[in-house]
Amino acid sequence: MKLLIFFIALFMSVNTSSIFDFKSDSDIQNWFVVNDDVMGGRSTSTFTIDKDGFGAFQGTISLQNNGGFSSVRYRFDSQEVKDDSKIVIRLRGDGKAYQFRIKPNTTTYFSYIYNFETSGEWQEIEIPVKEMYPSFRGRRLNKSNFSDDKIKELAFLIGNKKEENFKLLIDKIELK
Repeated sequence: MKLLIFFIALFMSVNTSSIFDFKSDSDIQNWFVVNDDVMGGRSTSTFTIDKDGFGAFQGTISLQNNGGFSSVRYRFDSQEVKDDSKIVIRLRGDGKAYQFRIKPNTTTYFSYIYNFETSGEWQEIEIPVKEMYPSFRGRRLNKSNFSDDKIKELAFLIGNKKEENFKLLIDKIELK
């Protein structure tokens, strides 16, 4: 029985690649916040490692000066994507809606988007990469869904067209 469990675990780990697994001593220097202040808005946010070792993205959304979003981005070494690849994220939100975004490279001007709701409890979000749609500045583009063979950047964004405080805890992000 132990041998069977070992082989199942081995098989599952071969098909899963960690993009980021948060811990108390995680290096988050390649994570950076981009708020609406880049275009005159007044939203604020931070990204830190909390006392329990989770990535903590939190702040306040303001609609002043045509603002209304906060995001945190992460650039990393390219990860190979296959036709059936999924991104699996273990997180705990605050009951609000968020977007998960990816880019095949850092020079692409638009992102591929997946919208998700948080429950206030720990949950696992499973995202079929090929179902992510292209968007730029809140508008869906007339292009096909994600079809590249790699990803190099990811982001979480909140922009629900209302003033609100938010907090999203992230445990791990995997590519399956």
